[in-house]
Amino acid sequence: MKGDWWAGLLRSPNPNSNRPMTSSLSMWASVALGGAIGASLRYGVASVALRLMGPNFPWGTLTVNVAGSLAMGLLVEALALRYSVSPELRVLLVTGFLGGFTTFSAFSLDTANLIEKHSYGPAAVYVLTSVVLSVGALFLGLILGRAIWS
Repeated sequence: MKGDWWAGLLRSPNPNSNRPMTSSLSMWASVALGGAIGASLRYGVASVALRLMGPNFPWGTLTVNVAGSLAMGLLVEALALRYSVSPELRVLLVTGFLGGFTTFSAFSLDTANLIEKHSYGPAAVYVLTSVVLSVGALFLGLILGRAIWS
């Protein structure tokens, strides 16, 4: 990643300014709107996964974590290297949409549920698979983003 991308999300879009953005109603509304869209999409993906693959493994959460990590890598590189967007759009996409879509809190709950059912093997596979594939997908997104937008 080029520079501190997270701090870049919080800086003024003016390249001559290093001044942090102020919290405003439009920023909060952007996060809320993005979160509502991301959470709704997460619910849809999880519902489809449940219908297609059954309830014995948290396929929906695994799918959104990997897809969200890939999307985060691509989006971060696109915003850093190619597109200059408003602070409101940045927080809508990154904090709101992807924050609502990717669900490591749900990941933790799914893991705890598997462990409480004494499904230790599936719990270990789930944790390992989620972390390795999600981090790998983020790096793939970064590589693709750099190839596309640098």
